[in-house]
Amino acid sequence: MFTGIVEALGTIKSVDKRSGDVRLKIACPTLDMSDVHLGDSIAVSGICLTVVEFGQDYFCADVSTETLSLTSLAKCKQGDWVNLEKAMLATSRFGGHIVSGHVDGLAEVNSISPSARAVNIWLTVPNELARYIAHKGSVTVDGISLTVNQVEQQQLRLTIIPHTAEQTTIASWVVGQKINLEVDVIARYVERLVGYAEQAQPSKINSAFLAQHGFIK
Repeated sequence: MFTGIVEALGTIKSVDKRSGDVRLKIACPTLDMSDVHLGDSIAVSGICLTVVEFGQDYFCADVSTETLSLTSLAKCKQGDWVNLEKAMLATSRFGGHIVSGHVDGLAEVNSISPSARAVNIWLTVPNELARYIAHKGSVTVDGISLTVNQVEQQQLRLTIIPHTAEQTTIASWVVGQKINLEVDVIARYVERLVGYAEQAQPSKINSAFLAQHGFIK
């Protein structure tokens, strides 16, 4: 599990295509690798990958065809910057929100505009994921835990403070770029529980009741 608090920036050193899938080598000179072991999980721009080889300033990870089909890694190339976060420890400070590292789909950058010292970024999300996005809720984009400041159907607005822009890949985003999106896992479980309860037995607490009282849209 992750929190969406980026620990370091890395760069893709090589993209080795192997029988349909890919092995990535990622340089990470500022990421503390002293406690990393083979088989550990590291989130690469929000994608949970398994360490299959590592050194003091790099690690390698295999990317399956399933992951390639759902994430921005399908178009990654040597020299690309990526956000890195090691899996959290039970004793770690929980600075963001619950992030699984399982990308739900790709969002697209619609616009980027200054707002005082911050930056407003509008994203378009896939229609099937829009129902999980809530005003002032949490969302993970390219592995970064962010607050949703505005929602309009399939679009959401993020406000990025200077520190976040400086410490992540956000500073390099451009209009039209596709980025990894993971919705709040709690929203998914609420939907599943409500749906299951409605199928099992009639209840006053159903999706209509929750929508009426502002819990879901």
